Amino acid sequence: MTRVVLLGSESGAPPLPLTGLSGSPTAFQRLLDQAAPYDPEPVVIVRPGQAALYPGARAVESADRAGDLRAIGELAAVLDDDLLVLPADSLIHDELIYQLVKSKKGAVALVVREERDPDAPELAPIEEAVPEIGTNVLEGRPQRTRISRTRVISVGTAYHQVTRPNAALLGPLHVKARHVPTLAEAATDLAELASLSGPEDGVTELLTLGLVRRGVSVGIRGRRDLFYRQLNEANALDAQNEFRTYDEDRARLDNAVKGADGFFTTYFVSTYSRFIARWAARRGLTPNQVTLISIALGLLAAGAFATGGRPGYVAGGILIYFAFVFDCVDGQVARYARKFGVLGAWLDATFDRFKEYAVFVGLAVGATVAGQDSDEIWTLALIALSLQSVKHLLDFSFGAANRRKPPNPLPTLDLAVADDRQLRDALEVRKSGSTTPVKALLRMWTRAGRFKSVYWARKMIVFPIGERFAAIAIVTAFFDPRITFLVLITWGGIAATYTLTGRLLRSMA
Repeated sequence: MTRVVLLGSESGAPPLPLTGLSGSPTAFQRLLDQAAPYDPEPVVIVRPGQAALYPGARAVESADRAGDLRAIGELAAVLDDDLLVLPADSLIHDELIYQLVKSKKGAVALVVREERDPDAPELAPIEEAVPEIGTNVLEGRPQRTRISRTRVISVGTAYHQVTRPNAALLGPLHVKARHVPTLAEAATDLAELASLSGPEDGVTELLTLGLVRRGVSVGIRGRRDLFYRQLNEANALDAQNEFRTYDEDRARLDNAVKGADGFFTTYFVSTYSRFIARWAARRGLTPNQVTLISIALGLLAAGAFATGGRPGYVAGGILIYFAFVFDCVDGQVARYARKFGVLGAWLDATFDRFKEYAVFVGLAVGATVAGQDSDEIWTLALIALSLQSVKHLLDFSFGAANRRKPPNPLPTLDLAVADDRQLRDALEVRKSGSTTPVKALLRMWTRAGRFKSVYWARKMIVFPIGERFAAIAIVTAFFDPRITFLVLITWGGIAATYTLTGRLLRSMA
């Protein structure tokens, strides 16, 4: 469960009406409706005497920002749940709240990143830069946060300095239950330092500062194709007009597609499978029902391959392709309709293997029916199956070993220290560590992935399920099962060698 804390206006101004949007009369009432699926009894922190302006939530009165931080600390100290904190005057898409709440990261903040001119000269090394507060603004927010590609590195305030800021925090902050006690302690300590903050320092900005300096990895989430704005009297109407220009359903549909799929899946399936997923979800089909369609198509493909004739090979290729399409659709339906379950995850993982192995059997039977040497064909089928099983075993065992690996703690820094140089120096030392040839090789290979051709080559060389099914469909349709097995064995052997080498190197490093 996620508990929701809303931050009322520090000036005591009433919630702004939504004049350009249908539905809830104020931004706060709309936010309450959006929070209801996660927390039916959210807390709102308000100034004394302002509780009546925020009906529908449990009001906690606070006289100033120090009181806000102290109230959050007291609330967080008794929680065993995740915590979402955001301003009560936020105008935000439902899908963006969902993405924040369902993030797997221990903590995640919404940010807007500085867009750099690609023709601009490179900046000097970080260690040579002079710490400074960002004076320019991004989307009306002070640019005084330093982020990497994946997380917040340093946060600035009127008192805390940041070396070369490149982003601004927008407001929402989600924290997993395991880090809520750290948030509670940081909020309480920050309340004692509240006199050092300025009027432009937001409460969630201070909380993010506290988490980062306590060694919590705070991930980042940009708005991308979704909308967020903290409303005020000056921007309310323009923000609502801009809000209506966003297609939230399309963004939700795009987010239903996994971002790290293989080449074949990305360019030959997901370009249209998402629309099948939306069609299925709107007609009440569940992810498990779509999985059953995929299984049925896979078995029909195996049966078509087993006929041993060219029409059967072509039909089998078409059927196995659409079996894979619906294998992608079931996950997309789950993400689009937000219907997840242990049974569905188990069915999907188990029957992916079942379909593939059934197709291997169908290919071997078809080759035998066609008069090819049965001993050779079945031997090739067993080798292909064994290679694939070994690769699955490598992936599973390495993943299990990584989950047992102790975390590498992030450096910490006292909240009273104004300069973030100590924190950044510690991060640089942590990042460099002891350089070995293996680490240097892995670092070089990781950096090479920034090039699109290398990125897709790395995706394809591991022979993911999309490429395997594509190889089976295309090779069998144009040639015969014997050639298909030889392709599977050759590519599968390369994939297994590459995977095993990578696992060994990463384990050694």
